[in-house]
Amino acid sequence: MEYHNRLVLAPMVRVGTLPLRLLAAQYGADITYGEEIIDHKMLKCYRRINELIGSTDFVEKGTESVVFRTCDEEKDRVVFQIGTSDAVRALAAAQLVCNDVAAIDINMGCPKSFSVSGGMGSALLSKPDLIHDILTTLRRNLNTPVTCKIRLLKSPHDTVELARRIEKTGVSALAVHGRKVPDRPRDPAKWNEIADVVSALSIPVIANGDVFEYDDFERIKSATGASSVMVARGALWNASIFSPEGKVPYEAVKREYIRKCILWDNDLKSTKQTIKEMIMHYSCLELPEGKAVNKSESMADLAELYGQKEYYQLVKQGLFDAYR
Repeated sequence: MEYHNRLVLAPMVRVGTLPLRLLAAQYGADITYGEEIIDHKMLKCYRRINELIGSTDFVEKGTESVVFRTCDEEKDRVVFQIGTSDAVRALAAAQLVCNDVAAIDINMGCPKSFSVSGGMGSALLSKPDLIHDILTTLRRNLNTPVTCKIRLLKSPHDTVELARRIEKTGVSALAVHGRKVPDRPRDPAKWNEIADVVSALSIPVIANGDVFEYDDFERIKSATGASSVMVARGALWNASIFSPEGKVPYEAVKREYIRKCILWDNDLKSTKQTIKEMIMHYSCLELPEGKAVNKSESMADLAELYGQKEYYQLVKQGLFDAYR
């Protein structure tokens, strides 16, 4: 796993599933993070090869719902992100999936209540001893690269000190979101504080925050000195942000996303959530397209809405290989 000069798809809850990761990679993403999976949830899963579509699934016992789906095509670049507050649980979850992914990442930046209330995500930022315990436990017991993603702390000094402590655990890289926990997406990312972390560390730093065009990759690298750049919303709105040739029209990206969801049998709820996020950036869910997505009750409905009815029918007939 190489962390220098990489363009990275950030972890995003509910939308960072296999189709979006493959779409981002198709347009030029070098590393793609999956959505955060809570360790408790992962420990309820078993590994199953899906012979029909050629995927590797981690399926929750009892419900038989797919918690994490991956495939050989992304094995050398996909990062499995864990939400955890316990080193033993984190290791157990990582051991289930480590042979099917390129790296394991610990989420230390999510400010959402579902994560923080369980002592996970950004709640870890105030617990450096626990951070050390989790990361060193993973490093000692896995051959897979281990990384983590943090937010800025109250002061640049505090952020740098935490980053230095993280580096000492032996992680392969550190992703830094240039916002503090109370900050909202509309607040500008503090690239200068990411630069402080870069200057203090010898391991690769992945800069994250306010990347919306391809040119922004070079801008944030120049401003921070970071080894690589991570993008979240910019890639969600149009995954072709990773293409040096320029963005592909938004409508074409949506159609390609739907095709990948059909091909990889993506969860309908996740598919609709992602499409709605795309629509909301460029338009409004109260317009006909948004209303049609909300009313869609199956992947067949979405396929027809986006002109992929024939493609859907062919895939359902088992002609997978022709479309890979």
